Amino acid sequence: MSEAALKKVMNHAAAGLAARKAFFDTKSELIVEISRAMAVCLASGGKIMFCGNGGSAADCQHLAAELTNRFKLERPPLPGLALTTDTSALTAIANDYSFDEVFSKQLQALGRAGDILVGLSTSGTSSNVIRAMREAKRMGIVTIGLSGQTGAEMTTASDFLVTVPSNDTPVIQEIHIAAGHMMCHLVDHFLFEAVSELTPFLTEQKE
Repeated sequence: MSEAALKKVMNHAAAGLAARKAFFDTKSELIVEISRAMAVCLASGGKIMFCGNGGSAADCQHLAAELTNRFKLERPPLPGLALTTDTSALTAIANDYSFDEVFSKQLQALGRAGDILVGLSTSGTSSNVIRAMREAKRMGIVTIGLSGQTGAEMTTASDFLVTVPSNDTPVIQEIHIAAGHMMCHLVDHFLFEAVSELTPFLTEQKE
């Protein structure tokens, strides 16, 4: 057996475990707050949109699918939309305008005030994600940022900022999907299992 290869496996596992524990020790209340905001959005007729690049783009369609299909609970489909999957829109916008606008132009077409946009960027500096999040705020769309340790440019573009205590891109991505899974899990909790917990927030929104 390759000792060097085994060491890499164990080092990555240890780094991931440490970052995951630190993340959930400090961010669990924030995850609950974000999930409740998502549930309020959906209960009010809004939708959840996602944008990101590379591995984060894959996470976007993964999480959108958890909403439009199901997570664990048998329940009606929920409106989740990944802005990363329409190759004609992405390539047309990138070709005619700029890759920086591939998400913001889709958002202008599809987003409405009261919706939510989730932006994923391990660096917190992805220009197309930041531009979409800033456009979302202008449109009255709530923004949720998932980033690495500092938040970087995503800090000022996010109504809710979820930072991961790591500088290692794969570890950050692994925790992003864990956080996203918990959000989907808790959205189901608030919408279908504990509606009474959500009711006061729906009343506040109407007022």
